[in-house]
Amino acid sequence: MRDVARLRQDAETLAGSFPPLLAAAEHLASSVMAGEHGRRRVGQGDQFWQYRPSHAGDEARAIDWRRSARSDDGLFVREKEWQAAQSVMIWLDAGQSMEFSSDASLPTKADEARRLCLALAVLLIRGGERVGLTNAGLPPRAGQVQLMRLTASLAESAAAAEYIAPELRGVPGRSRAVFVSDFLGDIAPVSTALTRAADRGVDGALVQVLDPQEEAFPFNGRTIFESIGGTLAHETLKAGDLRDRYLERLAARKDELQALARATGWQFHCHHTDKSASGALLWLYGALERVH
Repeated sequence: MRDVARLRQDAETLAGSFPPLLAAAEHLASSVMAGEHGRRRVGQGDQFWQYRPSHAGDEARAIDWRRSARSDDGLFVREKEWQAAQSVMIWLDAGQSMEFSSDASLPTKADEARRLCLALAVLLIRGGERVGLTNAGLPPRAGQVQLMRLTASLAESAAAAEYIAPELRGVPGRSRAVFVSDFLGDIAPVSTALTRAADRGVDGALVQVLDPQEEAFPFNGRTIFESIGGTLAHETLKAGDLRDRYLERLAARKDELQALARATGWQFHCHHTDKSASGALLWLYGALERVH
């Protein structure tokens, strides 16, 4: 009985976050005037591209029964080139570091990133594109039902780790992808993910989300710096003395991300939580147009 009550409470808590998150995303999406996009564009082709394993939710008519009959590994869907080209996979950093906000009037980096990602999904799905989420292994699909799946996955709580490595789970070859994070952790997993994506013909955009305090470093005197997850801490009596070194490292990190993006055919943008999210969404939407 206790498990049932807990399950009901968890379900109500999770469901309660759907309307505000989706409403905020749709409001943000409505601020961006979207043009024609996705498969409506000329030149995507209608040639066979690849077989992929069938996922829950695939229609029976999409399954290649002849190919499936030749294998003991389940059912397969025959994908065409335009289907891969119009797929966009999103990875959203769910690490503890994203839960930071320097002021109660500002959203956390995670909340801003969720709203931005879901607003992008609204625009893409309205344009007939297929959107998926690598965090949940959610394959790219179109339609309102998929939008609700994305909302449910994005509304989930943060992971236990301070920093999370980007994932390419379920990303089709020759598709597009979006990575949204503060990118303040180890840069090596980001480099590895982008290299692997480029090797598979996947291009896209990196969006770094930062709190304004992380950009300005307005600290002086005795200060205790502690990570959101509580695993990292540093105390100093002269925080002001660290400012120049910190700002240099932050600038270097942005340069690294920019260089990685250039080398792999991706694009990079930095967004601050005290700025209008519509500007970041417009940039991101345009970036996905430019990379294909």
